[in-house]
Amino acid sequence: MAKRKQTKSKAKSTTFKRITSIITRIFIWFLLVTVLWVLVYRFVNPPITLLMIQRNMERNAAGKTAKMEKKWVDFEDISDNMKRAAVSAEDQLFLKHVGFDIKAIEKAFKANQKGKKIKGGSTISQQTAKNVFLWPGRSWVRKGFEAYFTLLIEILWSKERILEVYLNVIEMGDGVYGAEAAAQEYYNKSCTSLTRAQAALIAACFPNPIRWTPKKATQYIRHRQYLIMRNMRRLGPLDF
Repeated sequence: MAKRKQTKSKAKSTTFKRITSIITRIFIWFLLVTVLWVLVYRFVNPPITLLMIQRNMERNAAGKTAKMEKKWVDFEDISDNMKRAAVSAEDQLFLKHVGFDIKAIEKAFKANQKGKKIKGGSTISQQTAKNVFLWPGRSWVRKGFEAYFTLLIEILWSKERILEVYLNVIEMGDGVYGAEAAAQEYYNKSCTSLTRAQAALIAACFPNPIRWTPKKATQYIRHRQYLIMRNMRRLGPLDF
């Protein structure tokens, strides 16, 4: 009887060790792959995102032709107005935080508890991590991965690289991705020469670029443009 118990105990211990070993290996491989992935994208421009793929699948399901307007523009060639408009609209503490705006997160959490929706919980770093490395949607699992990748890009990338990638991959209209494609779509010009008002109007549509467009700016979007331009004046130059 005692021998049987010892045998069962050893079997359980062996199984536990195997499971622990497998989990440890998976964790180590996950760390290696994700760190390498983020490190590669520090130097290599992301060719496509899962959101772009999903949007084209949605277009196909709706009987529309595929559309993916995008053209990469290096950081120094993006209009300073566009950079400051994005920071003013989405993340005014971008240069000061390490990926997370704690006050904005707390504010969003309290609002969610009350059943309200609020914009402003995600920083530019979080949005970049979400757009480049993750799938669209909302869940605690995805939020966890988002936080992890946000920390990685804050550690392995510069602030310039984060903003450069952000302004080249985020959705700025129906099938329109990045500042250059948006500038061409809405103003028939390069993002290099966007004016303050033009950049602010594009940034005003960031929260929902499918619903809002600079081509048919509503009164609400015009008000957002005004607020962004006011914030741009207060923000001043971006000292990276």
